[in-house]
Amino acid sequence: MSVRLLLIRHGHVEWGRREFTESPRGRQFDPPLSEKGQEQARHLAARLQLMDPPAAIVSSPLARCLQTLAPFLEATRAESRTDPDLGEVFIGEWEGLGFEEIVSGDEEMARRFREQDPIFASAPGGESGEQLRARVVPAVDRSLDGVEDGTVVVMAHGGVINAYLGHIMGIERDMFFLPENASINSVLVDGDLREMRFLNDVRHLTDPAVFGPPAGVGEHAAG
Repeated sequence: MSVRLLLIRHGHVEWGRREFTESPRGRQFDPPLSEKGQEQARHLAARLQLMDPPAAIVSSPLARCLQTLAPFLEATRAESRTDPDLGEVFIGEWEGLGFEEIVSGDEEMARRFREQDPIFASAPGGESGEQLRARVVPAVDRSLDGVEDGTVVVMAHGGVINAYLGHIMGIERDMFFLPENASINSVLVDGDLREMRFLNDVRHLTDPAVFGPPAGVGEHAAG
């Protein structure tokens, strides 16, 4: 089995939109992409179209992931499925709050935030790091089922990507890096072996001309 696993974070979102959905873990913040995020999704789609066609595509069911994936699916007519266990870490009473609101009036929490100390596990009623990994690792590995060769795309969230990559890299910290919006993180899979290939790749955003016009631009110009 020789597979390239692409773990992709969703695009930039409208944080001011206080929209929620019900998940297996409770009521979760579910904002749509911002205009910037939609543009990032189109550049991501342009890049993915130049890569090997995916053998499988699996996504978190939250709106920001589905909307990030949409331009690629529309351009290629590829099919995808969702897995609720790829949803972002559940932060209980903090769902929908910005970092400013979470740390306001709590100097210890503000200090932890400044010092790069993960704080999501402190959320009242939220998931622990162990609980997050317990659902994320099997979910990502399920995306590989039935694929013996090729590329598997998993569209997910920053916490989910940290949980899986931390597991395969032997890093115990809950959050050890901040994936950029629409970034690609590559893992080589050979049987039970997982080898980190590339981390936080956003060249389709920093050097978009290399990958051609954003998905949909050519069609609109021609039509």
